[in-house]
Amino acid sequence: MIANHFKFVASRADALLSYTRIMQRIQAIDSHTEGEPTRVIVSGGPNLGRGSLRERREIFARDHDDFRRMAVEEPRGSDVLVGAILVDPHEEDCVAGVIFFNNAGVLGMCGHGTIGVARTLAHLGKIKAGTHRLDTPVGVVEFTLRSDDVVEVANVPSRRAHAGIAVNVPGLGVIIGDVAWGGNWFFIAPSPQKIPLQLDRVAELNAHAWSVRGALAAAGITGDDGGEIDHIEFTEPARRADCAWRNFVLCPGGAYDRSPCGTGTCAKIACLAADGKLAPSERVGAESFIGTRFEGWHSIDSRGVVHPTVAGRAWITAEIELLIDPSDPCAAGIPKQ
Repeated sequence: MIANHFKFVASRADALLSYTRIMQRIQAIDSHTEGEPTRVIVSGGPNLGRGSLRERREIFARDHDDFRRMAVEEPRGSDVLVGAILVDPHEEDCVAGVIFFNNAGVLGMCGHGTIGVARTLAHLGKIKAGTHRLDTPVGVVEFTLRSDDVVEVANVPSRRAHAGIAVNVPGLGVIIGDVAWGGNWFFIAPSPQKIPLQLDRVAELNAHAWSVRGALAAAGITGDDGGEIDHIEFTEPARRADCAWRNFVLCPGGAYDRSPCGTGTCAKIACLAADGKLAPSERVGAESFIGTRFEGWHSIDSRGVVHPTVAGRAWITAEIELLIDPSDPCAAGIPKQ
């Protein structure tokens, strides 16, 4: 009886060992930036070649969408989670390369995600306090990790493409706002019907932002490069004394940004600079929908181009290993309708 028991245990152990050998394992580190989560894939990601980050983003989007879905969608993730894959940089003076993505697809740039990546690199011992360069699909982004763990991100050049654009939104009437680039395309407007930007109104705000996005597309309103306006930013006066505005940002996949939105803050700064309401080097606070804060400022070069910087904090929340079982029908995430 005892001998048979040990044989059974041994056979179960052999089966378990064989089973674990076929599991794909992906190492990741989770963090949140002023409330907005980021999952950084540090090993086990797909081979994207050695081309530019823009080229590698295209390969990732074309050939590895199952990996994207696996990493950030249910059952391992959620609609609000933003993913980032660390890769070797194409530009030699960069500390790393990164491709951002979410539940809707790949992203060009992500401000809160860059802050999360910076804290992750520090957590891994890859960087220390100081200024570093990060290779992204929209260009090299410089960031400074301060000794107090605040990360300053010198974002890509930002601009307001269109001021005071009027769009007729079914059920809401005419909404007037600005179209601006901060690494993603934004439509920035006051909160429709003066709905307060607070948690108990989130269902209305989400619905209205989707309606605005649909109306922009139907009217053929795009960024000045023809890019889709896939971020909608509603604003109201700040509730914090150290901020100039409070925002609600709807992201491409339908989730709202818990942070003040890094690229959205840069887009807003570009609008304020264009209106002469924010002087170069003047610091301004941006308050999120949940009350957290980013700080931003800008410089203007000899061509009149706005170069914004956004600063905020991130906290490491988990070191995790994602497991992919080939027999799992939801291995690549639960399909969206």
